[in-house]
Amino acid sequence: MTDEALFSPEEIEAGRVLFARPAVFLMGATSIDGLPAPDLPEVAFAGRSNVGKSSLINALVNQNHLARASNEPGRTREVNFFVLDEKLRLVDLPGYGFARASKTETKKFQNLGRDYLRGRPNLKRAYLLIDARHGLKDVDAEAMDAFDRAAVSYQIVLTKADKLKAAEVAAVTARTLQAIAKRPAAYPRVQATSSEKGTGLPELRAEISAACAIG
Repeated sequence: MTDEALFSPEEIEAGRVLFARPAVFLMGATSIDGLPAPDLPEVAFAGRSNVGKSSLINALVNQNHLARASNEPGRTREVNFFVLDEKLRLVDLPGYGFARASKTETKKFQNLGRDYLRGRPNLKRAYLLIDARHGLKDVDAEAMDAFDRAAVSYQIVLTKADKLKAAEVAAVTARTLQAIAKRPAAYPRVQATSSEKGTGLPELRAEISAACAIG
């Protein structure tokens, strides 16, 4: 269910125009008390460490260095906020799993992400990034449980789809849809993307624009 035909030309264009606007880093919050005022719609990106969150955010806004990518898993220790044309905030949540940090520190920044999800009234949707080559793992189920408990609408985004053949992408998409079918907060569409090739990005931009009623 990643066919561009699911979106009208107007929806694709609305997403393109929105993400062609300037995006800047706003702040990194280390505590729930340090979050910006909930005065703009927000979408959040979550996923296992090294799944490609920074690369996807950069690709969506057509900027190479807005979100800092790292080859070191678990680098993100803050909730990072980026503002798109003063109309939308993109939120990079701390990665989970394989974090090179003490257990105490790891728990602290993972709890920060959970606190954000529970207490953010302007959060329109979360995007849970899954490496297309590996599919859903047990640790991803924990993240989905958190979304379901917080009643936060979330959509699965497959990353690095260019590393697979088209039939393999279709198969992992189908398996993922089946896995989330009974989850109450899961959005019933899976979007396959490639930050490197640009695959799926017009559709994801359209999804975000529609979710936030920006167009």
